[in-house]
Amino acid sequence: MAPPLKADELVPHPVKDQLPGVDYCVNSNPSWPEAIILGFQHYLVMLGSTVIIPTIIVPQMGGGNEEKAQVIHTLLFVAGLNTLLQSLFGTRLPVVIGGSFTFIIPATFVALSSRYNTYLDPRERFKHSMRGMQGALMIASILPILIGFLGLWRIVIRVLSPLSAAPLVLLVGLGLYAQGFPLLAECVEIGLPGLIILILLSQYIPHMWKLKRPIFERFAVLLSVAIVWAYAAILTVTGAYNNRSPQTQFSCRVDRSGLISGASWIKVPYPWQWGAPKVDAGDVSVMMAAALVSLVESTGAFIAAARYGSVTHTPGSVISRGAGWLGLGILLNGLWGTATGSTVSVENVGLLAMTRVGSRRVIQMSAIFMLFFSVLGKFGAVLASIPLPIIGALYCVLFALMSSAGLGLLQFCNLNSFRTKFILGFSIYLGLSVPQYFNGYVITTGDGPVHSGSEWFNKIMQVIFTSPAMVAGIVALFLDITLARKYATTKKDSGRYWWAKFKHFDKDPRSEEFYSLPYGLSKYFPSV
Repeated sequence: MAPPLKADELVPHPVKDQLPGVDYCVNSNPSWPEAIILGFQHYLVMLGSTVIIPTIIVPQMGGGNEEKAQVIHTLLFVAGLNTLLQSLFGTRLPVVIGGSFTFIIPATFVALSSRYNTYLDPRERFKHSMRGMQGALMIASILPILIGFLGLWRIVIRVLSPLSAAPLVLLVGLGLYAQGFPLLAECVEIGLPGLIILILLSQYIPHMWKLKRPIFERFAVLLSVAIVWAYAAILTVTGAYNNRSPQTQFSCRVDRSGLISGASWIKVPYPWQWGAPKVDAGDVSVMMAAALVSLVESTGAFIAAARYGSVTHTPGSVISRGAGWLGLGILLNGLWGTATGSTVSVENVGLLAMTRVGSRRVIQMSAIFMLFFSVLGKFGAVLASIPLPIIGALYCVLFALMSSAGLGLLQFCNLNSFRTKFILGFSIYLGLSVPQYFNGYVITTGDGPVHSGSEWFNKIMQVIFTSPAMVAGIVALFLDITLARKYATTKKDSGRYWWAKFKHFDKDPRSEEFYSLPYGLSKYFPSV
């Protein structure tokens, strides 16, 4: 029985600028063998969105299994490049830059455009719609590039307080709830065991079985995926799904993705592989809205990754620098033709929390795996063919860990303030309720709820207001900077005083240690 607490121990937990309990922070590295395995685990986790996004978009463009496999490998290749660039020259945080669900709506608008109905051959339709997406992505990338590299985004970051950032970070993960249990439930017999095994390995067994090295919590994803994937393979081989519906077979069987047969043995993705990009003003405007939403969501993920990497709050100039490189990443998406733009991979931020390893080296190793398996198509397709319900099981835990980073920011706020309670509760509620309304309206009517005289404006509103993080972030920031500004306690209640020293790069000496550019580049590209 635990001894009773002393009176002087019954005090609130102290506020921490850097999250304690992390085994490896951004600048510290595990051994090379462990870093390689952890990097492979991050690669495995990011495969989910890399497969799901083309699986949704490519069939609408007219593509089959071969085109889907090629888009997946292209997206994987570009993700590897973008992850290396962001970790070296961007924020330098341990983040994976992958495909974004935000771009599914504008990509669908492009794919279903009536101007492609003249192409009767599905492959021709696919190529021409892909070229339309490429042009739109390349022009849309100018927005985050300018906002980032001109330093405009740092102005927004400096206005953020822990109170206004908390709903943003929380909804970046929580807003992806549709990709969690609903995906798992498409094949409960393999998805639910995957979730249970992952929780047992990462949370319960480490407390029940003390080992010298944290094997289970650090490699829980690899172990759980291997166990459940083998179980799914046994069910497939023994004919458990032979007489089931086509949708059940597609979700549960390990041989129904079509990726292995559609993938090439060796193929290096290259720019303009689908042909010269085409530009349509309406497509560009909607893609630009998606790029802005992706930037906002990535900002929330950057803040969470900084916590889980056990570094100080990221200065505005560094996040602005990262925003510029995110824009360049979207430009690369357009050049190569990935059918989607870039964002910070939310599930990989959650994996930082699960493993307690925030090492930059591990993320760079995962980028190398992305590049390697994108070129060796058949081998990469084997891993990419993991049944999606297993991925859904991972999302249930990893998205939740991402969301909890937002809750952690509330330690800087006065939760006994009714102003704090209103801003927090109202912004989170609207962040969930408004996108639900927009999505539900589309399902019931086939069109968005905004009916102005401009079709492109209607689509922009649809993209912006279907993002929970975007809605919550806008509402929380507006209320925080306008509600009761004249009161002296407002800045303290919002936690602004805690983040004041991180507004400028040189205000805190730790910024140089965590965020300075390599190879002496900070001398030529200083952060201010």
